[in-house]
Amino acid sequence: MKSKLRKAVFFDRDGTLNVDHGYVHDWNNFAWIPGAQEAIKLANHHNYLVFVVTNQSGIGRGYFSADDVRKLHIQMNHDLKRIGAHIDAFEFCPHHPDATLPEYKKESNYRKPAAGMLTKLINNWQIDTDHSFLIGDKESDVVAAKNANISGYLFTGANLYECLSRHLNS
Repeated sequence: MKSKLRKAVFFDRDGTLNVDHGYVHDWNNFAWIPGAQEAIKLANHHNYLVFVVTNQSGIGRGYFSADDVRKLHIQMNHDLKRIGAHIDAFEFCPHHPDATLPEYKKESNYRKPAAGMLTKLINNWQIDTDHSFLIGDKESDVVAAKNANISGYLFTGANLYECLSRHLNS
């Protein structure tokens, strides 16, 4: 018996879910974008899985650790729990061709605009690519979505809830 595919919303993180202060990795420097928490709750309410896919070259540059990123993601979900919302999974890419730490200095099919983070989630969670999409603040996010065979929308930085509402109803 074939299992049912599920729909998903993929969000970029910095500049889409949170204010991009540059290499955000600590809860004390984290600020939600207007409407971000409500957008996640709306996606949850409409039975979309919610994923975060984020390039985190600050790890490869030695600015912070992968554990710092994981702790921030846990805190994001903890904060969302207050309003009855959640993110189902996070994927991040620490690699960059200009990384200072040798283990992260490389091209990676996980780094957007490549589709590796998205295809991993699509395959592991049995995602319906026809009814799923990504919202991000950079053209590389939209290209990554296209490379993963899902729709991609550019977020202009206004209100994420309003942006998501438009795409859920389109």
